[in-house]
Amino acid sequence: MNITRLINASAVVLALASAGLAAPVLAAPTAPATSAPVPAYNLDADVNLALKTFDVPGIAIAIVKDGKVVATRGYGVRKLGDPTPVDGKTLFEVASNSKGFTAAALAMLVDEGKLKWDDPVTMHLPGFQMHDSYVTGVMTIRDLLTHRSGLGLGAGDLLWWPSTAFSTDEIIARLRYVKPATSFRNSYAYDNLLYIVAGKIIAEKDGKTWGQAIHDRILAPLGMTGTKTSVADMLATENHSAPHSRINGKAAVVKPMPVPNADGAVGIDTNAEDLARWMNTLMNGGKGPDGKQLVSAKQIDELWSQQTPMRIRDPKPALAATKPNFAAYGLGFSLRDYKGRKIVMHGGALQGFYSTVLMVPEEKLGIAILTNAENGPAMAALYWRILDQYLKVPASDWIKLYADQQAAMRKEEEERQAKATTARAAASQPSLPLAAYDGEYEDPWYGVATIGEENGKRIMRFTRTPDLTGELEHFQHDTFIVRWKERNFNADAYVTFSLNPDASIDRMKMAPISTETDFSYDFQDLEFKPKAKK
Repeated sequence: MNITRLINASAVVLALASAGLAAPVLAAPTAPATSAPVPAYNLDADVNLALKTFDVPGIAIAIVKDGKVVATRGYGVRKLGDPTPVDGKTLFEVASNSKGFTAAALAMLVDEGKLKWDDPVTMHLPGFQMHDSYVTGVMTIRDLLTHRSGLGLGAGDLLWWPSTAFSTDEIIARLRYVKPATSFRNSYAYDNLLYIVAGKIIAEKDGKTWGQAIHDRILAPLGMTGTKTSVADMLATENHSAPHSRINGKAAVVKPMPVPNADGAVGIDTNAEDLARWMNTLMNGGKGPDGKQLVSAKQIDELWSQQTPMRIRDPKPALAATKPNFAAYGLGFSLRDYKGRKIVMHGGALQGFYSTVLMVPEEKLGIAILTNAENGPAMAALYWRILDQYLKVPASDWIKLYADQQAAMRKEEEERQAKATTARAAASQPSLPLAAYDGEYEDPWYGVATIGEENGKRIMRFTRTPDLTGELEHFQHDTFIVRWKERNFNADAYVTFSLNPDASIDRMKMAPISTETDFSYDFQDLEFKPKAKK
């Protein structure tokens, strides 16, 4: 799995002057009289170095401490080729950092007595159905948020990622065809589809869309006036960032990826200033800036309590200090420890945008990092740098350490792919004439993909996902490679055909070529069969 999304999901240019900032040094925030002041820290120097080191066009950062806003700053540019700077009001897609908002809205419904965490999902959404009828009956509201359903990593994400023509209701209805990878409540595996179900329940309970419910319940009361709940609304504002992906080794502007059918799992577009309000409210026991209780302190504790243990893996030796003693998922938030403190955090990733929101409740410290590039190491390096300063521990050169690891992993992946290409049976031929592979192929949960000849080339199309269109090239035997026209996807895949004894095609399977392909391209979960001809 891609290091950038690995860092981002689990929890995770030129050196430009920060926008509108006079002083390069972040002064120590006001601290309680009983504690030593935090030493001055040159945040600007670190962020500008990260911009250059990781080829990130723009970053926005919010830092809060002891209920006060220490920084809401922008660095770099909103869009490559345009000098307009990022500032504290610049909007970014925050993707899965929306899950915390969904969890908080459900907590408010619990406070109001409109549902309970351990209510069966079918009590509130009668049409809900998983692949296994037993799981359908016993799955609870809590289970929707805890990544322990038995679904595999990112299972079914191709129903909404990249932008598809499926409606939210169609996605929920197709859950029944997505096969589990493990038994129910057996282990942690990150998923998005069940958060879409959670978003649907919020919409049903409030009698409005998920976006309007989040606005009315959270954004308006907290004064998060810049935040939007759709990409379309974000693009209609003047101060928003453009998405950037890595193409041919360099950051490049790409088109936005609207996914309105995935509200609940994603959907929030926000800025540093608004995230400062959000983090302070959460760390103040659910009380907003005006002192009113948005969500009860009891429910905040529930959101931040361990629900699903997460496996702890050894990091590379250079990053050994980041290894936690515990790791778990709560309700909409990841939980771990660092230097003896509990960390509450989450990452977010969509095409062209990565984000991290991290809080240390014991220290009343919150850090949010928004980027207009797909680079988890840039964010990780910065939040460890900032944490070290505020926790008063010896600082490490995290920027260099993560840059070195990223370079090593990319080299390793290039060598792996080169080895696979060298080892293939290059002289082999397909078992059938190329035209014999043409036709419609149907998967139980995704639907139809087609293969056909267009201008002398074999073209594969996912019929409900316009951007998943690419050319097939022969790899070896009955395996081809589909190279998608959208090169920023980094999601080229093997396409392998299995034949029946009579040489007719029995099935078509797919698998990502690169370990850096985002896990939401869950090609390996598809089981295509030739569609019967009428």
